[in-house]
Amino acid sequence: MYVELKNINKSFGNFKASDNVSFGVEKGKLVALLGPSGSGKTTILRMIAGLESPDSGDVVIDGKVVNDIPASKRGIGFVFQNYALFRYMTVEQNVAFGLKVQQKKPSKEFIKNRVSEMIELVGLKGMEKRYPSQLSGGQRQRVAFARAIAPNPQLLLLDEPFAAIDAKVRQELRTWLRDMIGKLGITSIFVTHDQDEAVEVSDEIIVTNKGRVEQVGTPLEIYRKPETAFTATFFGQAGFLKDYRTFKNFEDIPEADSAFTRPEFVKISKKNETEKYASSAFEGTVHDVCFRGTHIELKIFVHDSEILATRRLDEAPIEVGEKVNVFLYRVFVTRGNEVHQLLNKSLDEDYVFI
Repeated sequence: MYVELKNINKSFGNFKASDNVSFGVEKGKLVALLGPSGSGKTTILRMIAGLESPDSGDVVIDGKVVNDIPASKRGIGFVFQNYALFRYMTVEQNVAFGLKVQQKKPSKEFIKNRVSEMIELVGLKGMEKRYPSQLSGGQRQRVAFARAIAPNPQLLLLDEPFAAIDAKVRQELRTWLRDMIGKLGITSIFVTHDQDEAVEVSDEIIVTNKGRVEQVGTPLEIYRKPETAFTATFFGQAGFLKDYRTFKNFEDIPEADSAFTRPEFVKISKKNETEKYASSAFEGTVHDVCFRGTHIELKIFVHDSEILATRRLDEAPIEVGEKVNVFLYRVFVTRGNEVHQLLNKSLDEDYVFI
């Protein structure tokens, strides 16, 4: 592992920001720290950077414990949420800053060439003389990225790098960031509370909650096989079921705390449509229909529960107030911190959930 946290604890007064946190990040990987506000993800990032010190435990980078090594000597690039650009410096001056403050200051020629290389890499060639106020939010963040990688760090840390950028540009920057880090091969850790962002950008996700690590795995592993009740409810869109047993055909989990399903676990059909598992479906009433660009999102009341479901754009439209058939393929049931995935017993044995 290139980065390791071993039994890290950190408190601010009575608030436990990190509770025996341990995980590792392989060299060259792009890893997301994902969790709600106050879950401890930014504190973890700041301890790796050397901007905070753990109360106990070790931060290890490239095999060396760095607890007592100051941030300036850890060889880390850092990209902040608010860009942190110097507003009275041009693009090229901002990018050059990280090179000029190095202990072994490189030559002027090297700095000039490196700055030019970085500006071209991030797609801002021709904007060298502009000031931050003359750039869009997306362009400013590219400058911040170029400044962070100009000194050639072996580790890049990003704290909610797209939070201050509008949705369309944020989507474009996600793809751009993943491509750039892939080309550079820099081990990277970024903090986000956005599930879509974590799934689209990262090789691996570390889910945090109340100062603890809930689960570590690839985006697909965590989405398909959540290991704790928190991860199951936090990840994806949950439609909670008042009593999942009323849908029958599911295993009974004694002393269950809650149950929920996700849109992709639900099949909605109109009353005049023929479906294979219609005999195991239940009647529901549509109370909201929303166009989501690539699909139609439905909210349906069935058995005193509100369920989220989707319809393809090429399927017959469904209207608010319409009675429909609702078939649940799968539900998650939680008990304490356990999570159980239950498959509808009426499904064929060869049925495979994708």
